[in-house]
Amino acid sequence: MIRESLEAITGVSIYPIISFVLFFTFFTGMLVWVFRQSKADITEISNLPLHDDQPSKS
Repeated sequence: MIRESLEAITGVSIYPIISFVLFFTFFTGMLVWVFRQSKADITEISNLPLHDDQPSKS
């Protein structure tokens, strides 16, 4: 049912291609960003949940 409906739309075959290109670009960008991070940045980010910069109210 859905296939027949989509086949009736002119130019619908471009949407999967656009979706793949967007996903691939985002995924590749994230990989580049992750591998360009310095070790110091990664250590600082990984220790964020352990830091308590605000004084306690007790």
